[in-house]
Amino acid sequence: MHKILTKWIEPYVLLETLKANSELQKDFIFDGFSKNNLKKEFLKSLEKENTFGLYMKNVNKFYLFKGNVNIDEIFNLMPEDYEVTDDIDRPFNSVDLGKAEAGFINLH
Repeated sequence: MHKILTKWIEPYVLLETLKANSELQKDFIFDGFSKNNLKKEFLKSLEKENTFGLYMKNVNKFYLFKGNVNIDEIFNLMPEDYEVTDDIDRPFNSVDLGKAEAGFINLH
């Protein structure tokens, strides 16, 4: 299940809060040419247990985290602050189209 964050949270605060509550394993820096290949590598990395991913608006990175965090709790989110989907492409598309601030990708 993936969460699509529609509530605005300062990107630095979002990232640093996640780093404080879990372990940043890797960030995948991409450009227009490498995005699709790195996205595949990123998704493959998310197949490991106890991992989740983050993709934010206006940041050319995919973030791989290790840990089990309650996103709702640490960011004080309400149900109206995000959407939930099983569609793996929807978090990425929503962020790219400017309809969301971030996508949390969880394959487990």
